[in-house]
Amino acid sequence: MHRHLQLRHSSTRPQLSVRTLKTAMLWKSVLAVALIVLGIHDCSFRFIEIDKNQKDFAASVEHIVFYFNENQDDDFAYKFLRVRRSLSERRKMLYLVDLEMGRTLCGKYDEDIDNCPLQEGPGKKKVRCTYILETVVWITKFTVLNSTCAQI
Repeated sequence: MHRHLQLRHSSTRPQLSVRTLKTAMLWKSVLAVALIVLGIHDCSFRFIEIDKNQKDFAASVEHIVFYFNENQDDDFAYKFLRVRRSLSERRKMLYLVDLEMGRTLCGKYDEDIDNCPLQEGPGKKKVRCTYILETVVWITKFTVLNSTCAQI
């Protein structure tokens, strides 16, 4: 005669203490931060500082400002104010550009945004953006790989 064993799933699972759960969450947070820091370190290790006046770099910054304005819901144009950091990847035509832009009185489709005055008072806005951009200047091809912007 065969006996059938019945396996029952218990609805009671071993309970972990709140302290154990908090410790596990803390370690997950530490691990996440460590991975981000290592990623930034790895990224910045591959990039080297370059001259902001380099022709290819200047064309890339011009494209970034155009790209930013095209992707804004704002009717006003933003113009380039300053480059905070300019890096290039050693083996590829990649630029890491950290720049500031300001909101102008001109519309984003106006011709001469560079000579347009910045807004003052309640309409005044500045943004700081970091872009990673792949550039093939000789065929005028720019590809934004990553971007982050924040109002300052």
